[in-house]
Amino acid sequence: MTVTSEQRFGEFVVVRRHEGQDHVAELVLDRPKAMNAVSTDMARSIAAACDALGADRDVRATVLTSSHERAFCVGADLKERNSFSDADLVRQRPTARAAYTGVLELPMPVIAAVHGFALGGGFELALACDVIVADATAVVGLPEVSVGVIPGGGGTQLLPRRVGAARAAELVFSARRVEAAEARELGLVDELVEAGRDREEALALGARIAANSPVGLRAAKKALRLGQGLDLRAGLEVEDAAWRSVAFSGDRAEGVAAFNEKRRPEWPGE
Repeated sequence: MTVTSEQRFGEFVVVRRHEGQDHVAELVLDRPKAMNAVSTDMARSIAAACDALGADRDVRATVLTSSHERAFCVGADLKERNSFSDADLVRQRPTARAAYTGVLELPMPVIAAVHGFALGGGFELALACDVIVADATAVVGLPEVSVGVIPGGGGTQLLPRRVGAARAAELVFSARRVEAAEARELGLVDELVEAGRDREEALALGARIAANSPVGLRAAKKALRLGQGLDLRAGLEVEDAAWRSVAFSGDRAEGVAAFNEKRRPEWPGE
């Protein structure tokens, strides 16, 4: 797959665009010497990259990938954390939170391509995505209680929304690692593919998603996210508000016209 553009955010994060996938952005975790352990600098770069992607109306889907052959991300940089004073840890907390929140709040659909280890904060980055594509080598888990902390990148809130409160409690309290087949069975990942094909399959899914209306995609994601946890009546009000935000858009007019004229739509994106 030919890279047509590349923008680096700090030393450890890259955003790439590919030939033939004009509306798909690849957000690459690129700290291979540390298996993508999230340092303060890397967290800052993830947040900056997400800010840029969120403002880019041309991006209809984002795929979160890793440049390391054996790991998606092994979580927080514990070597760096070992050098922190309590005051350092307090100062670093907003920077760390901004990285996970940055991925979570991207306005377009986001797909994680997971292989190898996705542990702690690494799995939380994947949980912040809308869909997780994992290959057969994937090992996921939230082991934070084994080092005296808790999942602090959204794990205690995102995991039960995927698998239910009791299953999430068992996984968090036991700190156990879950291999690919069981992870798919439990719903920790959404699609399981052959070893080495997670990135390819995630980018292909991103391309399929990006063929649809950018206005519709963003509104649908907003409705899905805001409706979580609400009762049905309140959720339907969220849905109605999202529908009203797209019903009179140029994308809706183009989509209806293209359907009736039996042609591919050319989305105005507004």
